[in-house]
Amino acid sequence: MKFKVSDGTQLHFTDEGDGPPVIALAGLTRNGRDFDHVAPHLNARLIRLDYRGRGQSDWAAHSTYTIPQEARDTLDLMDHLGLERAAILGTSRGGLIAMVLAATAKNRVSAVALNDIGPVIAESGLSVIKNYIGLPPAQSTYAEAAAFRDRTWVHFKNVPMSRWRAEVEQHYLQTPDGLQLRYDPKLRDAVLEAGAQPAPDLWPLFDALSGLPLALIRGANSDLLASETAAEMLRRQPDMAFADVPDRGHVPFLDEPAALAVLQDWIAKL
Repeated sequence: MKFKVSDGTQLHFTDEGDGPPVIALAGLTRNGRDFDHVAPHLNARLIRLDYRGRGQSDWAAHSTYTIPQEARDTLDLMDHLGLERAAILGTSRGGLIAMVLAATAKNRVSAVALNDIGPVIAESGLSVIKNYIGLPPAQSTYAEAAAFRDRTWVHFKNVPMSRWRAEVEQHYLQTPDGLQLRYDPKLRDAVLEAGAQPAPDLWPLFDALSGLPLALIRGANSDLLASETAAEMLRRQPDMAFADVPDRGHVPFLDEPAALAVLQDWIAKL
């Protein structure tokens, strides 16, 4: 399904399941299909949004590929669906959007679960993202791309090839000319331009989550969310449920037993 946000851009979303409304927000270059693995395990109304320029949503000016605009788009989706409040399950960039919403429109947020993201983003992981974002893959087929991930994503262990195949099918489109990105390549320009500015202090955004049912899931081998940052997050929000998922980097798939236990408990509190 598609709807029109306040600036006229048409965005794609899905709305499935019964229970408390949970808006699932994916990572920077990803889309709502990132939650395919966890969706069958959640007793919730799962609403998945493709950001502007990603997935099946319209492309827009790259100057609008920003976290504040994507937060505004999320509120527009809630308005479109007639939702006064919803929980946010945010993977990576989606978690940053959740924190912005908590700081600027907390009355619309009922709970937040963060997947491998916090107010301090490790430079090592950020450098990896900058090296690939917006660039076509060197591999020509899904099989080659899956094998490449299995071989080189060293922060992940014990991942079956079928999972890597599902991941690359979500991320790329197979064409006669090879694999193409399922997002606007100009997202690269937006990210590099944002990175040229001094990094803001995001701890006040995280502190704005206080009082909400919270969950934090971290890949034990994450290169984006350091264990020290996660520890400080737990110190500031001691009631936040937490899972450090073994054999996972950035980001866990969310259907790992440790992640599921935290998410199911979090949803039960909604």
